[in-house]
Amino acid sequence: MKTSKRSSLLWPVLGFLFTACALIHAEFGPEAGWPTYGNDPGGTRYSPASQIDRTNVARLKVAWTYRTGANDAPTRLLKKAAFEATPILVNDILFLSTPYNHVIALDAQSGAKLWEYDPHVNVQRNYSEVASRGVSAWRDTKAKSGQPCSLRIFAGTLDARLLALDAISGKPCSDFGIKGEIDLNRDAATQTEWTGGYQITSAPAIAGDMVIVGSSIADNWKVDTGRGIVRAFDARTGKLRWTWDPIPWAQKTNPRTGGGNAWSTLSVDPERDLVFIPTGSAAPDYYGGGRKGDNKWANSVVALRASTGEFAWGFQVVHHDLWDFDVAAQPTLFTWKDGTPAVVINTKMGHVFVLNRLTGAPLLPVEERPVPQSDIAGEESWPTQPFSSISLVPEKISAADAWGSTPEDLKWCQDKLKASRAEGIFTPPTQRGTATAPGNVGGVNWGGAAYDAQHHLMFVNTNRLAAWVKLIPRANYEAETNKDQDNRIYGEFGDQDPAPFGLYRTFIFSPAKLPCNAPPWGTVTAVDLFLGKKAWEVPLGSFIPGKSTGTINFGGPIATAGGLVFTSAAMDNFLRAFDSETGKELWSFELPAGGQATPMTYSLKGKQYLVICAGGHGKLGTKQGDFVMAFTLP
Repeated sequence: MKTSKRSSLLWPVLGFLFTACALIHAEFGPEAGWPTYGNDPGGTRYSPASQIDRTNVARLKVAWTYRTGANDAPTRLLKKAAFEATPILVNDILFLSTPYNHVIALDAQSGAKLWEYDPHVNVQRNYSEVASRGVSAWRDTKAKSGQPCSLRIFAGTLDARLLALDAISGKPCSDFGIKGEIDLNRDAATQTEWTGGYQITSAPAIAGDMVIVGSSIADNWKVDTGRGIVRAFDARTGKLRWTWDPIPWAQKTNPRTGGGNAWSTLSVDPERDLVFIPTGSAAPDYYGGGRKGDNKWANSVVALRASTGEFAWGFQVVHHDLWDFDVAAQPTLFTWKDGTPAVVINTKMGHVFVLNRLTGAPLLPVEERPVPQSDIAGEESWPTQPFSSISLVPEKISAADAWGSTPEDLKWCQDKLKASRAEGIFTPPTQRGTATAPGNVGGVNWGGAAYDAQHHLMFVNTNRLAAWVKLIPRANYEAETNKDQDNRIYGEFGDQDPAPFGLYRTFIFSPAKLPCNAPPWGTVTAVDLFLGKKAWEVPLGSFIPGKSTGTINFGGPIATAGGLVFTSAAMDNFLRAFDSETGKELWSFELPAGGQATPMTYSLKGKQYLVICAGGHGKLGTKQGDFVMAFTLP
């Protein structure tokens, strides 16, 4: 074959371009997405994107900012509102949800809004939670290219609806349920006097051609607050495929015990047809006299056959919960050192349970230990609790452990703890007041874990605040709720109706509004799962300017192939990057509002972006806003 002079000149140019492309690929890595809430169905929150790394992360700049306008809401709801969403990336489009369930699609490169769907949640109603952590995407493999709703966005709402939207137009998928939505209150035994106590706050799970949802229930309001059922619906039609009740025994109690619900994010193993359900306490959280026994499968992770809902195995992390120790973190699926499929359960207690994903058998030691017993009439607390060989946070608080920034504060804390029952973790609630460490926010909360398989390192944010709980006899409850409490910061009452006791709970803060236990009060922690021990730990945020005290935090970390761990979550509003091998802080950026959300990252057209939703947290008291912010290298 003859070669022209023109084509012979073209070959060196093409060779140069191929070489350049190879170099670009080597430097930037492959295009990396973030298609589900935890990046993959198993929730590892790990990205292979590597353009942003240890050497250049300090150069990160704001690429674009989008404002949702979500703060234009009644003050009553704004006091509870939390912008906890993590966007997902599908077809170069970011999809996210606001605290009031507006679903928004943004151009991933520019941040420009493509569409917004308003489900018209009644913002005049009172809700237990005002938050939405995200949405999910499902592609219909049977649909023709370009057909409406061939790519669907699923989202849950504060008023317990499941929505199906066309990803291109944002319009409801009319063939799903009734005009694109399903009323999840149906068959859930929700209470009509407060429908705002039954909600969907986490992104639905996708398994094959099914969308699977749990529920968020206000479980300290009443005993019979609602059924904590998990349901799978056909992703095309909305037809109910299966239902699983975590506490079927509750049907026999009088009044019927509610809760045991899966309010956090579910994990899916598509290859093995398994869905992993993290469950909370049976209602109410702090008195179990009406729910005798260990209360399976509340406070557990349960593996079900995703296609049928059939029970495969369960592992209960707390027996007969009296502390609001829900399994808040998404179960993390990973591969054990011998190749065994594994799942790691992070808990509010700070216990880390590593199990065989197929059987639920522990891969690291678990021991049942005796724990303090209740002195409340009618309460039958469980004699033992499971303890893992990995414990991430202190498990006791007493007068001897008290901390204060001044001698006066120290004495106040010591006196408070001396007057309380404080016998370590799992000390039951009392009428005089019980101090427990950790408190009901963790340990590890809904922010969950990130996992770097190459270095078998798991990264989590922990809380380290001591809680104080007091049971109030029913006859005295109304009077107590009208009195000033001596330590109301972050405090709240719970009716627990018609149990013989209501409750008051708070965290133990001194008059200086600082915790009574020694710092750090929040950390980023790395755990080598193969070795079963901490690799490093650093404070996250600060209550005191200039000091690394750590703070209470809501939101989780992500990890990247660039050797970085990104997280915000703390009360000082900074988004931070840490070296994944050492924990050294390499970069920080002060957000315009609280970053109580988990970030995400993706690569697009040769650039890696880091995205965080910064809207604050009403209950936590961080600065509120409506910002979605993207960062990239200049």
